[in-house]
Amino acid sequence: MLIGVPQETAAGEARVAATPETVKKLVAQGHVLRVQQGAGLDASVTDEAYAAAGAELVPRDSAFACELVLKVRAPDVQELALFKPGAVLAGMLNPFDRDGLQRLADARLTAFALEAAPRTTRAQSMDVLSSQANLAGYKAVMLAAFHYQRLFPMLMTAAGTIKAARVVVLGVGVAGLQAIATAKRLGAVIEASDVRPSVKEQVESLGAKFIDVPFETPEEREAAEGVGGYARPMPPSWLARQQLEVAKRVAQADVVVTTALIPGRPAPVLVTEEMVRAMKPGSVIVDIAAPAGGNCPLTEPGRTVRKHGVTLVGETNLPSLVAADASALYARNLLDFLKLVLTKEGGFALPADDDIVTACLVAHEGQVLRK
Repeated sequence: MLIGVPQETAAGEARVAATPETVKKLVAQGHVLRVQQGAGLDASVTDEAYAAAGAELVPRDSAFACELVLKVRAPDVQELALFKPGAVLAGMLNPFDRDGLQRLADARLTAFALEAAPRTTRAQSMDVLSSQANLAGYKAVMLAAFHYQRLFPMLMTAAGTIKAARVVVLGVGVAGLQAIATAKRLGAVIEASDVRPSVKEQVESLGAKFIDVPFETPEEREAAEGVGGYARPMPPSWLARQQLEVAKRVAQADVVVTTALIPGRPAPVLVTEEMVRAMKPGSVIVDIAAPAGGNCPLTEPGRTVRKHGVTLVGETNLPSLVAADASALYARNLLDFLKLVLTKEGGFALPADDDIVTACLVAHEGQVLRK
């Protein structure tokens, strides 16, 4: 099969959808890989490395004019015009963007959004959200350490002792757990909060203290269990109690990392303006939920700002800041997904009975399939 890998053009996007490692494996399976010249440079991958792996280096138009196109981000209008009708597209296509999916359908593409893969054991190796969130959690803490004007670890010197930084992590999914682990390695004292009680053991196993808010009703407990690996909106009664507990910890914190996201919805507010006002001068908030509006209303997506003496980091594409490793993980996710739709003979097949393929298929034969 003829597979194209174009360079990403979205602002701030440095990742690439295939690496020499995955190109070599696809070529070994009998596929022809056409990689746009310079596609991997921002991710520290040279054209020479792709050529050595067996790829053909081509201009932009040729990378799009393939039977199968691999991308990181959804194509824009100009890129859609370069696709062949009936081509297959795989990438992170934002399955909640109805207008975007309609454009894919109008272009007569068979499109797979890997973010829609179910959170099952079988789909773990294709879970692009987890692979990229892991890196986002790491980079969030590194950015916090950069902006924080003190040290993270406790340091005993002849000139006196420097206290360890206090870090609060709000939302303990993949990104939150990695943020805890990274902050711990840097020597911080960490507390963490999440609506799901099941994460308490994970938090404590990483050396952090869990901010426990007891459930008072069956409704609260049921909502806290989440669905499909994601948190659900909690009842107002529980949120009010949690906010009081979290506010106390945030006021004492040097660094706050917020990670709470609910697919298809604006990010929930976890840190109010009043809470920011109560923080110590020089404190830092890194809002991983900035792409969905942020967990703090003072966050400005895409910018780092200082308000009420607190630095708020609103980076909207943290994985792209570690593009080399982010691309390596993402390309492996894609490679594992392609095993479900590429035949041993080198063709494309759409297995109707595969739950992963069905979940990821968002457009086919001119129709949007995502409800």
